[in-house]
Amino acid sequence: MKNFPEQYQELNTWMEKLGAAIPGPMSGFAQLHEKTITKGALDSKTKELIALGIAITVRCDGCIAFHVHDAMKSGATEEEIAETVSVAILMGGGPSVVYGIEAMQAVQQYKDVGL
Repeated sequence: MKNFPEQYQELNTWMEKLGAAIPGPMSGFAQLHEKTITKGALDSKTKELIALGIAITVRCDGCIAFHVHDAMKSGATEEEIAETVSVAILMGGGPSVVYGIEAMQAVQQYKDVGL
């Protein structure tokens, strides 16, 4: 089983390194992320849940690690994440079941480390 909290930390470390190597694009990406997730007509939690659903359907492990973490930090419950998984399965079929399971594993692992 993947360790999503460790993956989250490792990706953060490597994103910093990538930012040092290509500061312009990574700065732009960080600003895009910040501005997109900021509360508007949709709150940040809803936006993170949308991002998680997309991460599951496009089968991005690192994105699952990030968006489960950030959704939980934004107040998403396990039940809300489970419903997000169900929508991702609707849109992505069988492969989304597998990645949806990974999202739920990530929820449990983050809960285990006190998030």
